Amino acid sequence: MGDKGLYKGLTVKNVLTLAFSTMIGWGWVSLTGVWVVEGGTVGAAIAFCLGAVLCIFVGLTYPALPLSFFGTIPLIGAYNMHFVDAKGILATSGGRCGMNLYRGCTHGCVYCDSRSRCYQFTHPFEDVEVKQNAPTLLEKALKSKRKKCMIGTGSMSDPYMHCEEELALTRRCLEIIRDNGFGLAIQTKSDRILRDVDLLDEINKTAKCVVEMTLTTYDDALCALLEPNVCNTKRRIEVLETMRERGIPTVVWLTPILPFINDMEENVAAILQECVRVGVTGIVCFDMGLTLREGSREYFYAALDKHFPGMKERYIERYGNAYELPSPRAKKLMEMFRGVCAEHGILCEPEDCFRFMQELPERFPQIRE
Repeated sequence: MGDKGLYKGLTVKNVLTLAFSTMIGWGWVSLTGVWVVEGGTVGAAIAFCLGAVLCIFVGLTYPALPLSFFGTIPLIGAYNMHFVDAKGILATSGGRCGMNLYRGCTHGCVYCDSRSRCYQFTHPFEDVEVKQNAPTLLEKALKSKRKKCMIGTGSMSDPYMHCEEELALTRRCLEIIRDNGFGLAIQTKSDRILRDVDLLDEINKTAKCVVEMTLTTYDDALCALLEPNVCNTKRRIEVLETMRERGIPTVVWLTPILPFINDMEENVAAILQECVRVGVTGIVCFDMGLTLREGSREYFYAALDKHFPGMKERYIERYGNAYELPSPRAKKLMEMFRGVCAEHGILCEPEDCFRFMQELPERFPQIRE
């Protein structure tokens, strides 16, 4: 799919290619082994140096050989993760039923609220915790429910981050939701969700499926700074378009909008125009701004220092340590947002969007005792 590699630009392809080039280099050493016999220590040194030069040349000249070139080499290890057995998987709050199959994330979004210390992570955020027994717990929980409902996922950790490509934990849980006749509301930034479009389609036909996609930054270059390890906004819009073609309803999260960074009228207008074009059902936008807490604030400010010199000082001067950081353009942007939604019949009040995502029509009479 379109998500990017990790670790300062060193992708899995780079690692595999460098390993391959090393094999080529040492193959050269073997082929020139006759120098060791006939030339002694000097011959061995020359062969070694030539092999090392060849390693470097191939590794740097061809840093992006396609993964298919390497067959079925497993890619787990390109990111950090650890496995746990969770005590439970479904949480119910305010009539909502949701789950998170992972804890932590590898998308690297600079504004991520899930990094906040209030969530009590006991491991680095990028060291993803995998709830390996989630499918077993989910099946047991769904079978114990007397009434079908919508199951939400993705609010804290993206269900389609990099490790999902290997583990398919989300896919197994979608199969369980489908087999038990429940609905699904799934939130992501990743185009990896297209891998499971067949299951989403089946769930939507037998119950209800809502795909939620976060869109914050239309400009590709700026998006790459703010959301570095996931596909860009234009690709996510293509995902929304695919869902529309399948008849799967979609909701966009237009949040956060960062003051002085992506709170330009042309950015928000471009996203809204695309939402209209691809026929989204609703757009969740609490306000034009962002929230920062202990943990997420430090990470965000470090990113500002790296990519927007002087911006951190501007934030501190204007907002101090406030939790809510509204854009100076918030009023004008919200007026534009509500106007576009009203004109095109798009849900724009958060409670209306949540109600739509939580409602599961009773297609078959429930068994009542």
